[in-house]
Amino acid sequence: MRTSPVLTRSRSLRLSLFLFAALLAACSTGCTNTNLVRVKPWERAALTDYTMNPGRDPLARSLAEHTYFSRETATGGRGVGGSGCGCN
Repeated sequence: MRTSPVLTRSRSLRLSLFLFAALLAACSTGCTNTNLVRVKPWERAALTDYTMNPGRDPLARSLAEHTYFSRETATGGRGVGGSGCGCN
């Protein structure tokens, strides 16, 4: 079945408008700004603070790993063999 040239032109026009809108949105929201991830040398001390360590709380870490394991049982979870069938 052949498509009409008008339909193909309309589809390509919609695609190009969508790509233009996506590019405009990415540029206007700051996604292309590389200065957002720059950390000044005097600000690095705050990032090395103990409270910034995600593994500082063993209970929260074990709960997060349990949640991850419970959701990803089809793939075996975090470092556990098996395929979610319970026959580890």
